[in-house]
Amino acid sequence: MFTGIIESIGAIGAMTPKDGDVRVLVETGKLDLADVKLGDSIAVNGVCLTAVELPGNGFWADVSRETLARTAFVDLKPGSRVNLEKALMPTSRLGGHLVSGHVDGVGEVVAREENARAVQFRIRAPRELAKYIALKGSITVDGTSLTVNAVNGAEFELTIVPHTLAETIMVDYRPGRKVNLEVDLLARYLERLLMGDKAAEPNASGLTESFLADHGYLNK
Repeated sequence: MFTGIIESIGAIGAMTPKDGDVRVLVETGKLDLADVKLGDSIAVNGVCLTAVELPGNGFWADVSRETLARTAFVDLKPGSRVNLEKALMPTSRLGGHLVSGHVDGVGEVVAREENARAVQFRIRAPRELAKYIALKGSITVDGTSLTVNAVNGAEFELTIVPHTLAETIMVDYRPGRKVNLEVDLLARYLERLLMGDKAAEPNASGLTESFLADHGYLNK
């Protein structure tokens, strides 16, 4: 688990094809690796990766085909800057929100505008994630815990203050950029709970409008 509070900006040092997937070297910059051991988890742009080698200036991790297919990791290359966060400790302060490091979908930055000293971003989420994104709710973008300031369909807005811009890769965002999205963990579990026994049926598709109407959650 993670908090969505970025600890360091790192960079992709190398990406090596390996038996059908990829082994990646993440150079960790100012991130303190003194307490990191082999097998520990580190979030890279919101993707939970396992350290398999620790060369001193960062860590090597294996990136599966599944991760490449479901995240914006496929767009990274040597030199790409990345957000980094070590796994949450039981004594850690929860400054953001609970983040699993499991990406739900890839969004796209569609607009960037100056807003006093802050920057306003509009991001388009995959249609199937729209139901989990709420005004003033939490969302994780490339591993950063953020508050949704406006929602319009599958698009949502974020107001990013100077400190967050300086401490994350969001300063690099421009329209067209693909970003990893993780919706609020509680929203995902609430959906499954509301489905009840239906969740165990094959091909259960979640809380569709017809499902909600049939079970009395909407006026028919």
